[in-house]
Parts: sequence; structure tokens; C-alpha cells
Amino acid sequence: MTIAIDPRVLSKPQDSSTYLALKTTQGERAVYSTRVPLLDLPTILPVPDPSNVDKDNRKVDRLHAKHFGEYLDAKQNWVAPALLARDGGGCVFEPADPEGRVGYLTVPWAIGGIATLRTIDGQHRVLGVSIEKQRITDAISAIDRELARKVGVEKAAKLQGDRDRLVERMGRLKREYIGVDIYVEPDPIKAQQMFVDVADNAKGISSAVRARFDNDKVANRTLSDVIDHPLLKGRVDTEQDRMTAKNPNLLGAKHVADITRAVIAGAGGRISKKAERTLTDGEVIEQVKDFLDTISTAFTDLAVITEEDPDTARESDGSTKAQQLRRTSLLGSVGMLRVLAGVFRQLRAGDNPAELDDITEFFKRLDPHMAAPITETSIWRTTDAHPDFEPNASAPIMRTQNIVHLVGVIAGWYRKAPNGL
Repeated sequence: MTIAIDPRVLSKPQDSSTYLALKTTQGERAVYSTRVPLLDLPTILPVPDPSNVDKDNRKVDRLHAKHFGEYLDAKQNWVAPALLARDGGGCVFEPADPEGRVGYLTVPWAIGGIATLRTIDGQHRVLGVSIEKQRITDAISAIDRELARKVGVEKAAKLQGDRDRLVERMGRLKREYIGVDIYVEPDPIKAQQMFVDVADNAKGISSAVRARFDNDKVANRTLSDVIDHPLLKGRVDTEQDRMTAKNPNLLGAKHVADITRAVIAGAGGRISKKAERTLTDGEVIEQVKDFLDTISTAFTDLAVITEEDPDTARESDGSTKAQQLRRTSLLGSVGMLRVLAGVFRQLRAGDNPAELDDITEFFKRLDPHMAAPITETSIWRTTDAHPDFEPNASAPIMRTQNIVHLVGVIAGWYRKAPNGL
């Protein structure tokens, strides 16, 4: 019997992918701008190894990359900028228009051979997609092995449902695209300079700006309402993270978010994913404003600030009340406010929470001890709080273990005060 084989039906060996691309010029280099399926990233670009540093790039953080994969999985409306890559000369562009600007770009694969493309910016996105792809593949294989065993009808149905969801997630990686800008630069020395130039000219987003715009976190989402409190209104820097001597504000937006987290989850804690889902914005705003009301009433310096107009209230030397507070009081430090927020949360937690008025009275007893820098005879150096303050400090030590320890010490004073308090 003769069998007719049609070779056109058979798959041909393949080592490249072709995309529609726009060819432009930047810095006297040809640049191909295209969009590729997420799943193609680990195919056309080398997957970075966290244990080995690429001599032409920075070391990658596997956990950071893994978080990008998790972000893709969790966020249907994800967003990410285009990756930047360098072509050493292996890509082929075939124009499709008379001007030669739009055409077909064939990109050799990085897998199974020498990578033609090198990543300039986007290593963590490449690794993140690769990790996510492997995670889904492994999970599907584990389910298939489980289904191959004799399992009950209900369990089989659940497993099949889990498998269908994983297949859909893999499908999203195939259907959804990300931009890639490919610079043609065969000279490896100039390529290294490209990486430096990109890093030097990138302006990173400050934590203050992130706090304002990252609405995934309740501490950030409630920020605009919290900073409307009389203590904070007009006194929060929405751009800078550091409160330098020249900064006229009391806090930065990041610090307000930190205080919010301390009120909700403790000074050293993080708001859990479950709490993020179950807490309403209104609940969080109310609790934080209760804290701000309490300290504004209990501490004389904060009461003075609260009562004055931030636009006109100035010291004789032209400085603001907030700047003076940083010079003369522990209350001018972000760390001390975080500690007090943690104490407030600890006293309000549990089956028998302290009343707001009682916490206010307790904080009033602390008020005379807030002068800065601290002395060797102050309660911060003569009690169990001493490991958390350096000599002559104007703020507690900001390490998490110190902040948590100090919260516990001060909360303990609510029940049993040391001598002098």
C-alpha cells in the first residue's frame, strides 16, 4: 500500500517569531517598536538567572519577578510599560509600506541558541512571566496526575474546575500583549552605555506619590480623607518621602499611610489580604481619625498645630510649627507617631478595648516627656524603653523590632506606669 505524504502539512523547524512592527530612529539608531504576547517574552528574550549577574545588566530579584507574575494573575486590568531590548544584528525587518516604516519583524528565539536580543530594561517582567508560566504548567500537571487516580465525582469536578481556570490563565498570557522597543546596536560597549543612560534618566516614583495613586491598598485609598483631618490638612508633602529640616510639612503622604497601617494592623504589621478585602474605607478612616483626634487633644504641641492655619502660622525665624516640632519634640518624628499609632491600636484591640477618653488621658501623661533631644534622665533612657533610643535622640530607632518593642513597653504603661509617669 502506498501512502501519500504531504510535506506541507508537517511543522517546519522554527527558531524565530515574526511580528508587525514600526521602524523609527532614536539616537541615530534604528528602533523597532512592536507588541508581543506575554508568553513570548521568555522565548525571544533571555530569561535572567537570579544567581548569576549579567555583565551588561543588573542582578535580578527573583521575588520581585515572582510578584510581577502574581500581579498579572490577580489583575485583569494590569498595566506595564514596554520593555527595552538591544538587537545585535539578528533581527530582520521586511517593509510593508513604500516608506519602509511599517513592516514584518522577524526575531530569533533566545531559547535553544544564542540570544540575539538582550534586555536593557524589563528583566523582572521576563523572569516574572517565565515563573508564572512554569507555575501554571506545574499546577496543571499536578491536577492531571490527581485526575488519573480514582477520585470521587465531587473531587473530580473540583479538580476539573481548577484545571479549566489554570488553562484560562495560560490563555490570557497568550492573548494579552506587551510592548517591546528593540534598538539596533551591534557594539556591546555602546550597549552597556545604553543601560547606564536609561538608568540615569529614569525618575523613580517616590513612595509619597505611590501612596497617593496606588488604590489597591486601603491605607493609600483612604489617604485623601485622612489628610483632611485638622492636624494634617495643609501639612502633608505629597511628593517627598523624607522630612528634612527645610521641609515645612509635618509628614509625607507615605508616612500618613504608614500611620494608617499602624492604627489598623500594628506598628510592625501589614494589612493582610483578607483585611484588605473585608475592611471598608469608612471603617479605616474613622479609626485613623479617632487616633488623630486623640493625639491632637492629648499632646500640647499637636493641639497648637491643629488650631493654627498652616498657611500663616510661622515662628519668628520664618519656620513652620512642624519644623519647630522636629527640632524640639519627639512628636516631630515619624517614628514616634507610628509608635503612638501602634499603642493606640493595641489598646483598642481585644475583647475589652480601652475607651478613647481613657487613651487620651494616658497620652496626656506622656506629654511632659516628649521634649527632644532626650536626656539621660528621661523615661526613654531609664525604663524598659531605653534599647529603643540612642543617647540625645530626637526620635526612636526606626528598625521594626525597636518600633514593635517600644509599642509593647508604652502599652504596658497604660496598666502599670513607671516612676515619673
